[in-house]
Amino acid sequence: MKIQLINPNTSTAMTAALAASAQHLLRPGNQLLAVTNAAGPASIEGHYDEALSVPGLLQAIRDGEREGVEGHVIACFGDPGLLAAREIARYPVIGIAEAAMHLATWVATGFSIVTTLGRTKVIARHLVERYGFHAQCRGIHAVEIPVLALDQDPDGLRRLMRSACREALERDESGAIVLGCAGMSHLAQTLQDDLGVPVIDGVGAALKLVETLGELRLSTSKRGDLDFPLPKSYAGFLRGFAVGA
Repeated sequence: MKIQLINPNTSTAMTAALAASAQHLLRPGNQLLAVTNAAGPASIEGHYDEALSVPGLLQAIRDGEREGVEGHVIACFGDPGLLAAREIARYPVIGIAEAAMHLATWVATGFSIVTTLGRTKVIARHLVERYGFHAQCRGIHAVEIPVLALDQDPDGLRRLMRSACREALERDESGAIVLGCAGMSHLAQTLQDDLGVPVIDGVGAALKLVETLGELRLSTSKRGDLDFPLPKSYAGFLRGFAVGA
Protein backbone atom coordinates (compact mmCIF):
# COMPACT_ATOMS: atom_id res chain seq x y z
CA MET A 1 0.00 0.00 0.00
CA LYS A 2 1.38 3.41 -0.98
CA ILE A 3 0.40 6.20 1.42
CA GLN A 4 0.92 9.87 0.64
CA LEU A 5 1.95 12.13 3.52
CA ILE A 6 1.19 15.68 2.42
CA ASN A 7 2.78 18.66 4.14
CA PRO A 8 0.40 21.52 3.25
CA ASN A 9 3.08 24.16 3.79
CA THR A 10 6.06 24.66 1.49
CA SER A 11 8.85 23.76 3.94
CA THR A 12 10.81 20.84 2.50
CA ALA A 13 12.77 20.56 5.75
CA MET A 14 9.55 20.02 7.68
CA THR A 15 8.41 17.41 5.15
CA ALA A 16 11.67 15.51 5.59
CA ALA A 17 11.33 15.63 9.38
CA LEU A 18 7.73 14.37 9.22
CA ALA A 19 8.73 11.51 6.93
CA ALA A 20 11.62 10.54 9.21
CA SER A 21 9.39 10.37 12.29
CA ALA A 22 6.61 8.49 10.49
CA GLN A 23 8.57 5.98 8.43
CA HIS A 24 9.12 3.50 11.26
CA LEU A 25 5.36 3.29 11.90
CA LEU A 26 4.59 1.74 8.51
CA ARG A 27 3.64 -1.92 8.37
CA PRO A 28 6.05 -4.11 6.37
CA GLY A 29 5.42 -3.80 2.66
CA ASN A 30 3.76 -0.40 2.83
CA GLN A 31 5.39 2.63 1.24
CA LEU A 32 5.40 6.29 2.36
CA LEU A 33 5.42 9.05 -0.24
CA ALA A 34 6.19 12.36 1.52
CA VAL A 35 5.12 15.40 -0.50
CA THR A 36 5.59 19.13 0.05
CA ASN A 37 2.93 21.56 -1.13
CA ALA A 38 4.14 23.10 -4.38
CA ALA A 39 2.14 26.31 -3.94
CA GLY A 40 1.23 27.99 -0.68
CA PRO A 41 2.55 29.54 2.52
CA ALA A 42 5.83 28.69 4.20
CA SER A 43 3.87 27.80 7.34
CA ILE A 44 0.19 27.67 8.27
CA GLU A 45 -0.60 29.89 11.23
CA GLY A 46 -3.99 31.41 10.52
CA HIS A 47 -7.12 31.36 8.39
CA TYR A 48 -5.47 33.12 5.43
CA ASP A 49 -2.53 30.71 5.36
CA GLU A 50 -4.88 27.78 5.61
CA ALA A 51 -7.09 28.94 2.73
CA LEU A 52 -4.15 29.54 0.42
CA SER A 53 -2.63 26.14 1.20
CA VAL A 54 -5.67 24.29 -0.17
CA PRO A 55 -5.21 24.56 -3.99
CA GLY A 56 -1.70 23.08 -3.82
CA LEU A 57 -2.90 20.43 -1.38
CA LEU A 58 -5.70 19.39 -3.73
CA GLN A 59 -3.25 19.21 -6.61
CA ALA A 60 -1.07 16.89 -4.50
CA ILE A 61 -4.10 14.65 -3.90
CA ARG A 62 -4.82 14.48 -7.65
CA ASP A 63 -1.17 13.84 -8.51
CA GLY A 64 -0.88 11.15 -5.83
CA GLU A 65 -3.88 9.23 -7.08
CA ARG A 66 -2.43 9.24 -10.59
CA GLU A 67 0.77 7.80 -9.13
CA GLY A 68 -1.02 4.88 -7.48
CA VAL A 69 -1.40 6.26 -3.95
CA GLU A 70 -4.05 4.36 -1.94
CA GLY A 71 -4.40 6.70 1.02
CA HIS A 72 -3.54 10.26 2.03
CA VAL A 73 -2.58 12.03 5.27
CA ILE A 74 -3.00 15.81 5.52
CA ALA A 75 -0.19 16.75 7.90
CA CYS A 76 -1.43 20.06 9.30
CA PHE A 77 -3.46 20.34 12.50
CA GLY A 78 -5.97 22.66 10.84
CA ASP A 79 -7.00 19.78 8.54
CA PRO A 80 -7.08 22.24 5.59
CA GLY A 81 -9.22 21.25 2.63
CA LEU A 82 -10.15 17.89 4.19
CA LEU A 83 -13.64 17.49 2.74
CA ALA A 84 -12.62 18.88 -0.65
CA ALA A 85 -9.73 16.40 -0.69
CA ARG A 86 -12.11 13.55 0.08
CA GLU A 87 -14.37 14.73 -2.72
CA ILE A 88 -11.66 14.36 -5.38
CA ALA A 89 -9.96 11.25 -3.95
CA ARG A 90 -10.91 7.64 -4.59
CA TYR A 91 -8.98 6.50 -1.52
CA PRO A 92 -9.13 7.49 2.17
CA VAL A 93 -7.99 10.97 3.22
CA ILE A 94 -7.33 11.55 6.93
CA GLY A 95 -6.54 14.83 8.66
CA ILE A 96 -4.19 14.72 11.62
CA ALA A 97 -6.39 16.74 13.99
CA GLU A 98 -9.42 14.54 13.41
CA ALA A 99 -7.32 11.39 13.81
CA ALA A 100 -5.62 12.59 17.00
CA MET A 101 -8.87 13.65 18.66
CA HIS A 102 -10.54 10.35 17.88
CA LEU A 103 -7.63 8.37 19.32
CA ALA A 104 -7.48 10.58 22.41
CA THR A 105 -11.09 9.72 23.27
CA TRP A 106 -10.26 6.01 23.08
CA VAL A 107 -7.57 6.26 25.77
CA ALA A 108 -8.94 9.00 28.07
CA THR A 109 -12.27 10.60 28.98
CA GLY A 110 -10.80 14.06 28.48
CA PHE A 111 -7.85 15.50 26.56
CA SER A 112 -5.93 18.76 26.25
CA ILE A 113 -4.47 20.21 23.05
CA VAL A 114 -1.06 21.88 23.19
CA THR A 115 -0.29 23.85 20.03
CA THR A 116 2.09 26.50 18.68
CA LEU A 117 0.68 30.04 18.57
CA GLY A 118 -2.25 31.40 20.52
CA ARG A 119 -3.79 32.82 17.35
CA THR A 120 -4.33 29.26 16.06
CA LYS A 121 -6.30 28.13 19.10
CA VAL A 122 -9.58 29.27 17.56
CA ILE A 123 -8.92 27.04 14.52
CA ALA A 124 -8.42 24.06 16.83
CA ARG A 125 -11.58 24.98 18.73
CA HIS A 126 -13.58 25.10 15.49
CA LEU A 127 -12.35 21.59 14.65
CA VAL A 128 -13.22 20.31 18.14
CA GLU A 129 -16.78 21.55 17.64
CA ARG A 130 -17.02 20.25 14.06
CA TYR A 131 -15.83 16.78 15.05
CA GLY A 132 -18.12 16.62 18.08
CA PHE A 133 -15.46 16.50 20.80
CA HIS A 134 -16.47 19.61 22.74
CA ALA A 135 -17.22 17.50 25.85
CA GLN A 136 -13.92 15.61 25.71
CA CYS A 137 -11.58 18.50 24.83
CA ARG A 138 -11.02 20.23 28.16
CA GLY A 139 -8.58 22.89 27.04
CA ILE A 140 -6.44 24.28 24.23
CA HIS A 141 -3.04 25.76 25.11
CA ALA A 142 -0.26 27.47 23.13
CA VAL A 143 3.49 27.64 23.72
CA GLU A 144 3.84 30.73 21.48
CA ILE A 145 6.49 29.30 19.17
CA PRO A 146 6.07 29.72 15.38
CA VAL A 147 5.88 26.51 13.37
CA LEU A 148 9.17 27.07 11.54
CA ALA A 149 10.99 27.75 14.82
CA LEU A 150 10.13 24.38 16.37
CA ASP A 151 13.46 22.86 15.35
CA GLN A 152 15.74 25.74 16.41
CA ASP A 153 16.29 24.70 20.04
CA PRO A 154 15.35 21.02 20.51
CA ASP A 155 16.25 20.85 24.20
CA GLY A 156 14.52 24.12 24.99
CA LEU A 157 11.43 23.01 23.06
CA ARG A 158 11.26 19.74 24.97
CA ARG A 159 11.48 21.56 28.31
CA LEU A 160 8.85 24.09 27.27
CA MET A 161 6.47 21.43 25.93
CA ARG A 162 6.90 19.25 29.02
CA SER A 163 6.05 22.19 31.26
CA ALA A 164 3.10 23.28 29.11
CA CYS A 165 1.68 19.76 28.95
CA ARG A 166 1.97 19.27 32.72
CA GLU A 167 0.20 22.55 33.33
CA ALA A 168 -2.54 21.61 30.83
CA LEU A 169 -3.10 18.21 32.47
CA GLU A 170 -3.44 19.80 35.90
CA ARG A 171 -5.55 22.80 34.87
CA ASP A 172 -7.91 20.82 32.63
CA GLU A 173 -7.96 17.65 34.73
CA SER A 174 -7.45 15.74 31.50
CA GLY A 175 -5.93 12.33 30.92
CA ALA A 176 -4.20 12.74 27.55
CA ILE A 177 -2.37 15.30 25.45
CA VAL A 178 -2.99 15.95 21.75
CA LEU A 179 -0.08 17.65 20.00
CA GLY A 180 -1.52 20.54 18.01
CA CYS A 181 1.03 20.78 15.22
CA ALA A 182 2.54 18.28 12.80
CA GLY A 183 5.94 19.77 13.55
CA MET A 184 5.66 18.50 17.14
CA SER A 185 5.26 14.87 16.08
CA HIS A 186 8.82 13.88 16.97
CA LEU A 187 8.17 14.84 20.62
CA ALA A 188 5.28 12.46 21.23
CA GLN A 189 7.13 9.46 22.64
CA THR A 190 9.52 11.51 24.76
CA LEU A 191 6.68 13.54 26.27
CA GLN A 192 4.65 10.39 26.89
CA ASP A 193 7.58 8.88 28.78
CA ASP A 194 8.09 12.09 30.76
CA LEU A 195 4.44 12.70 31.63
CA GLY A 196 3.15 9.17 32.10
CA VAL A 197 -0.02 9.81 30.07
CA PRO A 198 -0.94 9.14 26.42
CA VAL A 199 0.50 11.80 24.10
CA ILE A 200 -1.06 11.61 20.66
CA ASP A 201 0.76 12.69 17.52
CA GLY A 202 -1.77 13.23 14.76
CA VAL A 203 0.64 12.31 11.97
CA GLY A 204 1.21 8.83 13.35
CA ALA A 205 -2.47 8.47 14.26
CA ALA A 206 -3.62 9.40 10.76
CA LEU A 207 -1.04 7.15 9.11
CA LYS A 208 -2.15 4.11 11.10
CA LEU A 209 -5.83 4.85 10.42
CA VAL A 210 -5.15 5.06 6.68
CA GLU A 211 -3.40 1.69 6.85
CA THR A 212 -6.35 0.17 8.73
CA LEU A 213 -8.90 1.54 6.28
CA GLY A 214 -6.86 0.13 3.41
CA GLU A 215 -6.66 -3.30 5.02
CA LEU A 216 -10.43 -3.26 5.55
CA ARG A 217 -10.90 -2.14 1.93
CA LEU A 218 -12.83 0.91 3.09
CA SER A 219 -12.67 4.13 1.13
CA THR A 220 -14.47 7.45 0.86
CA SER A 221 -18.10 7.11 -0.10
CA LYS A 222 -18.96 8.51 -3.51
CA ARG A 223 -22.64 8.74 -2.72
CA GLY A 224 -23.90 12.22 -1.92
CA ASP A 225 -21.74 15.22 -1.05
CA LEU A 226 -18.40 13.42 -1.32
CA ASP A 227 -19.06 12.23 -4.87
CA PHE A 228 -16.60 13.59 -7.40
CA PRO A 229 -17.11 17.31 -8.20
CA LEU A 230 -19.64 18.19 -10.89
CA PRO A 231 -18.19 19.00 -14.32
CA LYS A 232 -17.91 22.74 -14.90
CA SER A 233 -15.40 25.28 -16.11
CA TYR A 234 -13.06 27.21 -13.78
CA ALA A 235 -11.67 30.63 -14.63
CA GLY A 236 -8.32 32.35 -14.29
CA PHE A 237 -5.43 30.65 -12.50
CA LEU A 238 -7.82 27.93 -11.26
CA ARG A 239 -8.64 26.78 -14.78
CA GLY A 240 -6.57 23.64 -14.34
CA PHE A 241 -8.66 22.53 -11.35
CA ALA A 242 -11.79 21.89 -13.43
CA VAL A 243 -12.95 18.28 -13.15
CA GLY A 244 -14.51 16.56 -16.15
CA ALA A 245 -15.33 19.78 -18.01
